[in-house]
Amino acid sequence: MSETTSDVIWLTQEAYDKLEAELIELKTVGRPQVSARIAAAREEGDLSENGGYHAAREEQGHMEGRIRQLEDLLRRAQVGEAEGADDEVAPGKIITVAYDGDEDDTETFLYGSREILGTDDSVDHAVSPQSPLGAAIVGAKVGDEVRYAAPSGKELMVVVTKVAAL
Repeated sequence: MSETTSDVIWLTQEAYDKLEAELIELKTVGRPQVSARIAAAREEGDLSENGGYHAAREEQGHMEGRIRQLEDLLRRAQVGEAEGADDEVAPGKIITVAYDGDEDDTETFLYGSREILGTDDSVDHAVSPQSPLGAAIVGAKVGDEVRYAAPSGKELMVVVTKVAAL
């Protein structure tokens, strides 16, 4: 199965290394620690009323979920600069749009995931390529008018006013 652009997660090398280190830490340190707590709680006897056992099992479930999430992110990761022209909307770029073409009603955001791409103090939030707005503007260029359906069903229109590298 080939991956589409929306399946690719753009990472800086720093973000990739950080996520990879977290995954290694969870697998090599986190798993054995939680397993040891579960084993110790089992030795205490009756598991039905053993709060430590149930807490350790819940922690194990959360940790395994995070491990699966990290493995998926790293599997789909593309390290480096986002593809596309300098003025084209692509993951890893900072985008400014004007709602209904109104220059007084603009929003600037990171196109992609803040958690994945790292932080940038010049933007307040990130817009996912899988969101309605994100899916609509991918590939758009500065000056393009883009229409999309909001989750409420209402049709919205934005004009891409600026595209900048992260």
